[in-house]
Amino acid sequence: QVQLVESGGGLVQAGGSLRLSCAASGAIFSINDMGWYRQAPGKQRELVATITRGGDTAYADSVKDRFTISRDSANNAMYLQMNSLKPEDTALYYCNAVPSRVAMWGQGTQVTVSS
Repeated sequence: QVQLVESGGGLVQAGGSLRLSCAASGAIFSINDMGWYRQAPGKQRELVATITRGGDTAYADSVKDRFTISRDSANNAMYLQMNSLKPEDTALYYCNAVPSRVAMWGQGTQVTVSS
């Protein structure tokens, strides 16, 4: 089973930027639709960005025009560039397939945006 490890989170002021990384233990990004999910305290986990096997991207309305998903299939990596961050972007961010697979949830990476 492929394992995913997220990194790159941190504490940033509103308006700042962060780049999240997702490293896979095997070749998965070229054979699956993949996505970035987030879960804020007291809220359900939500899908915020998707990249298909063909490279098409899609975003939740709440992050559209601020976040960019990309991948480097040769290096089994996926990224989420987050710009113009808002306090409401504060959450634990995860990468997973779309639709998600239970066995592939990692520990996530915490993003905290201060106002």
